[in-house]
Amino acid sequence: MSDFKSINTEYISRINKTFDYIESNLEKPMTLEELAQVANFSKFHFNRIFLSIVGETPFQFIQRVRIEKAATLVLTDNKSTISEIAYRCGFSDISVFSRSFKHYFKISASAYRAKKNDNSNLSQQHSNRSQVDGRPLHYFCPELKTFKLRTNMELNKSVEVKELPKMTVAYIRHIGPYKGDDKLFERIWNKLFSWAGPRGLIGGKDFMSLVIYHDDPNVTIEDKLRMSVCITVPPGTRVDGEVGKMEIEAAKYVIARFELTAQDFQQAWDWVYGEWLPASGYQPDDKPCFEMYPEEPKDGKFVVDICVPVKPL
Repeated sequence: MSDFKSINTEYISRINKTFDYIESNLEKPMTLEELAQVANFSKFHFNRIFLSIVGETPFQFIQRVRIEKAATLVLTDNKSTISEIAYRCGFSDISVFSRSFKHYFKISASAYRAKKNDNSNLSQQHSNRSQVDGRPLHYFCPELKTFKLRTNMELNKSVEVKELPKMTVAYIRHIGPYKGDDKLFERIWNKLFSWAGPRGLIGGKDFMSLVIYHDDPNVTIEDKLRMSVCITVPPGTRVDGEVGKMEIEAAKYVIARFELTAQDFQQAWDWVYGEWLPASGYQPDDKPCFEMYPEEPKDGKFVVDICVPVKPL
């Protein structure tokens, strides 16, 4: 895949719009002409442009994202059958889904689900947010109606279930490895805030900054992982070049607050997925997770809100 830093920003903008459109319509059939129109490229050249930048054709990309999304749901959504998950991820033919899944993971979807509690790589869904490395992301969460729950983890300060509102965000996207790369995050944050500052978009009562992880790092290979560094902006904000804009729909989240050192983050995520969720009456919803930092880090410790979208079992 091409390095995004070396690509014309207008091309980055158009490919990002295509990514966002695909992700929002993954359950629907999409044509090459439709995607070319979203990207504002000629349908005769779009396939070659997308391939040269992303390293996959549009339909290879769609197929991979559908399969990887299905794999995550197979592990986390026990209430849905594998056929239901396949349809939700855009597969109208269960036999095509089964062949594709087995080709990609070298195991059937049912066996993949059956192994989720084994001490194997497939059981690591409780660690599927291993991208957290103690970065101060300054993601402010508004005070809304909450449902507070008691907890027994020493590092945990509180657990609440909150409705978060619909948000419009401006973002800069990265494709490729990011775990532990503090300089990468610093560079992207600096670039985004340098863009936002002169436009008066930083600060205010409801201002938030966040990182969206579009892929499960235990399912997607590192060089294809997508991550967006974002700030909330008014819906009418104009963006251009590598700064894109998208909406995050309103949803219910469990928000678990911790006081952590950089080495404690994985333990905190494991606790949310492996202990709190199974005992909570909730399951993860099919929406992005966020990291929120209501305070500046102090003396090597971070006050952090780990936010996971949830729905009833």
